[in-house]
Amino acid sequence: MEMNEIKTKRTAVVNFRLSEKELADLQQKWQKSSCRKLSDYMRRMVFGKPMVINYRNRSLDDLMEEAIILRKELNAIGVNFNQAVHRLHTLDHLPQMQQWLLSFEADKQQLFGKIDEIVLQVEKIAVVWLQ
Repeated sequence: MEMNEIKTKRTAVVNFRLSEKELADLQQKWQKSSCRKLSDYMRRMVFGKPMVINYRNRSLDDLMEEAIILRKELNAIGVNFNQAVHRLHTLDHLPQMQQWLLSFEADKQQLFGKIDEIVLQVEKIAVVWLQ
């Protein structure tokens, strides 16, 4: 309510009919607004008062869907990678295998570092996206 607006008691009731589709459209628009009550939304619409409407950035939504899928896939790859390395560690009786494991461990650390960076970036984007 604006500061110079006088609080008045509302006693008049206005009724009108809507089709199911019209009602669904009205409720969808109301839910995207910052109005807590449908009656407040309707008064603002009828009297042309300012209203805040929340819009989603579709391209950011698409990016988030892809990023979420990518994060799940990266996590699965990481789990599989860890299982493979663990299995290889049990076969450390060959000298060449030991050298390969050392090299492989360095590559693993680099890969996991990049995965962690991607996860952090996705989480940052998610925070912005969910606001």
